[in-house]
Amino acid sequence: MTTQSATSPTFGSVVRSLLRSMRLSQWTKNGIVYAGLVFDGKLLYPEPFLRTTLVALCFCLVSSSVYLMNDLVDIEKDRQHPRKRLRPLPSGQLNPAIAAGVAFVLAVIGLGGSWWVDPWVGAVVGLYLVQNIAYSFYLKNIVIIDVMVLSLGFLLRAIAGVLVVHVTNFSPWLYVCVTLLSLFLGFGKRRHEITLLAEDAASHRASLEQYNLHFLDQLIGLVTTSTLVSYTLYTFEAQTALAGGRMLLTVPFVFYFIARYLYLIHVRKLGGAPDELLLKDGPLLVNSVLWALTVVVLIYWPSA
Repeated sequence: MTTQSATSPTFGSVVRSLLRSMRLSQWTKNGIVYAGLVFDGKLLYPEPFLRTTLVALCFCLVSSSVYLMNDLVDIEKDRQHPRKRLRPLPSGQLNPAIAAGVAFVLAVIGLGGSWWVDPWVGAVVGLYLVQNIAYSFYLKNIVIIDVMVLSLGFLLRAIAGVLVVHVTNFSPWLYVCVTLLSLFLGFGKRRHEITLLAEDAASHRASLEQYNLHFLDQLIGLVTTSTLVSYTLYTFEAQTALAGGRMLLTVPFVFYFIARYLYLIHVRKLGGAPDELLLKDGPLLVNSVLWALTVVVLIYWPSA
C-alpha cells in the first residue's frame, strides 16, 4: 500500500505536469493579436481592448491544446532529445490519456470562445488549429514548408487581431513583417536544433536531415534583410502608420533585435526556444519593451 501511494501521481503533480505541457510561457506569442488594436489607434478604447484580449486568450487555450497534441505525437522521438525527454509526457510524469482529454477540452473552449466573439475570428482560430494538426502529423517533416507553416500561425494571430477590431489604419506591410520575423525565428530554431543534436538530428525530426548550417545561414540572411527593409518601408507609409514618418525612430530597435538574436544564435549557440530566449536574455527583453513603449508613445502622443 505504501509503495503504491508513493508511486501514484497526486492531483497536484498531475496539474503541474499539465501546466508544464501547456507551455504557459509560450503564451507570449499570442501578444501578436494586439498588433491590430495598437496600430489602428484603438488601444485606449475599452470595448476593442476587451474583445482583443478574449481572442488572445482563445489563442492561448488552442495553442496549449496544440502543444499537448504535438507532445503526444512526438512522445517517442522526444525521449531521444536531450532537453525534450524531460517533458512530462516523454518522461512518464503525465498520463497520455489525461493529456489527450485536456487537449480536446482546451480546443473546444478556445474555438467556441473565439466564434462567440466574432464568427470570422472563430474561422481564423479554426484554421490555426487545422494548420497545427497538419503540422504535427505531416508538414513538420517537409523541409522549408515546416518553418513556413509555423510562420503562418503567427500571421493568423495577426489577422484575427485585425478582424476583431475592424481596423481602418492597419498596414498590410505589418503582415509582411510578422511573417518574415517569424520565418527568421523559425530558421534560427532549426539551426539551433542541428547544432544541439548533431548527427542525431534526423532521428528527432525528419526535415532536419535535409537542412545544413550553410543552407540555414543563407535563409536566415535572406529573411533578416527582408524583415528590416519591410519594417522600414512600413514606418514611413503615412497613410496607414498613424505616427507617420516618426515611426522611423523605431527602426534601430528592430535592427538591434535582429542583430542581438543573430549574436545569440551564432556566438552563444542559443535559439532553440525563441519565446524563452526573449524572456531570459536581458538586452533582448529590454530592447523589445523599449520598442513597444516607443511605438505606443509615437502613435498615441499628440504630435506638435
